[in-house]
Amino acid sequence: MSETQTQLPTDTWIHASWDEYVEAIANLLNEKAKSYYYKGHMRLEMAPVSFDHGKDHVVIIFAVTLFAALKGILATGLDTTTFRKTGVQDCQPDVAYYLRERAQTIPAGAGIVNLDRYPAPDLVIEIAKTSLLDDLGTKRSLYEELGVAEYWVVDVQNAQIIAYAMAEQGSKRIQESQVLPGLAMSILEEALHRSREINQSEVGAWLLSQFQ
Repeated sequence: MSETQTQLPTDTWIHASWDEYVEAIANLLNEKAKSYYYKGHMRLEMAPVSFDHGKDHVVIIFAVTLFAALKGILATGLDTTTFRKTGVQDCQPDVAYYLRERAQTIPAGAGIVNLDRYPAPDLVIEIAKTSLLDDLGTKRSLYEELGVAEYWVVDVQNAQIIAYAMAEQGSKRIQESQVLPGLAMSILEEALHRSREINQSEVGAWLLSQFQ
């Protein structure tokens, strides 16, 4: 990374034009980073991914995909994929899902998901170890405006899930998923707690017993 890039503030929102944002992320192609653009500000997340963050990431993806499969809900999950409204908004959530009739909305080879052409995901999930307050605040507003139907924040530190149903650019707390009816946040939180004590295969077997 060049000296100029190294001096660029990270893990915080800074004022930038769309062109400045595009230039910044182009310079980060060889770096493991997530990027966001919202209301004339950009955020580059360069913090290394912790063991707990990575583990919870896998548990949540497995749980959602397993639940959808067992309940016959069509689902396409995406891992750290870029969703973009050119010149306006850009985001790379940890996890996103298109469900039911939208499960095959995005064609193979699409690259960056163009939200001027395709709908926003039904479910977006952020895994928060160091970015919890931002995930609950600014990013939640971003996903509200994008038209995401449901948004979860996984609090890695406390093995907790803060979930929101979104509509009309607003959101409300929920304890059970509305896009995946019957999936309670308490079950997912229990799976996260169990993953601190046992391996993921055993957590998966427990989830299977709960979902069947």
